[in-house]
Amino acid sequence: MLEREATSRTMPARTRVRALVAGRRRTLPASQPPVCLRALGGQDMPAGIDVGGVRFRHVRTFKHDFFAATGLYQGAGRQAIVKIGRRVGFLGLPLGWLGRRLSGHEAELLDRLAGQEGVPELLGLCGGDTVVRGYIPGHALRKGEQVGDEFFGRLWRIVAAMHHRGMAYVDLEKRQNVLVGDDGRPYLIDFQIGWPWPVGPLADTALGGWLRRRLQQGDLYHLRKLQRRCRPDQMTPQDLAASYDRPWPVRLHRRLTKPFTTFRRWVLSRVDPKRGDAERGADQHDPSPQTTG
Repeated sequence: MLEREATSRTMPARTRVRALVAGRRRTLPASQPPVCLRALGGQDMPAGIDVGGVRFRHVRTFKHDFFAATGLYQGAGRQAIVKIGRRVGFLGLPLGWLGRRLSGHEAELLDRLAGQEGVPELLGLCGGDTVVRGYIPGHALRKGEQVGDEFFGRLWRIVAAMHHRGMAYVDLEKRQNVLVGDDGRPYLIDFQIGWPWPVGPLADTALGGWLRRRLQQGDLYHLRKLQRRCRPDQMTPQDLAASYDRPWPVRLHRRLTKPFTTFRRWVLSRVDPKRGDAERGADQHDPSPQTTG
């Protein structure tokens, strides 16, 4: 101890201050994001929720970000994932309508895909902004994970079945949206921005068909890229080459969203440095199971 004290007295003043601050940081609890960046503001996920006459009780919260709060619930001998859309405003703007819109959209897609392999069961839409679906034990697909030989064959069939129904998943760029079940099978768990074509006035138009095909083309590109990173041994030379050929809608999407992503990470780094670092290193971190569903 005497030796450490003597060493500290000989350290430059700036070094001693930095060491003191670092020591204090290690003893402080992890920072929480400000309430304005949480979908429920200062509120936590509810202790219980009623779905179809069954009372589900809160077990743990997986994720609470700007757009939604997602957690695990237990009731009647089964587990469920509860996802609550944004309820509070931001910068004086009411955003409850956005939470209801996104939740209703996701529930609609899950309902249309009922019974399809690799898609969670929709248990209900509560209050217009809360999607409740069946829990699938597993973990998010890890970067470079060596999944089983049948994994990507099944995942291709899941996406193909969606496309056959005139739909597009859209969000395969995020590998965290692909769940590796405890049974070794793939599951898609986040349908918040999927496109449920055919629907609306554009459904039967040339423009509607063109847009649907472009979105489905993006699904196939991202699926090849995922397979290249996990099981390139199962791909033909043509498929490997196609996994590097980024379609122009994907390039356009990146250009349009990059400024927003950069600004979002800058805000997070200012208000919550720990989350900002996690955002920048997302590819090196594996999220909690079911975080995005």
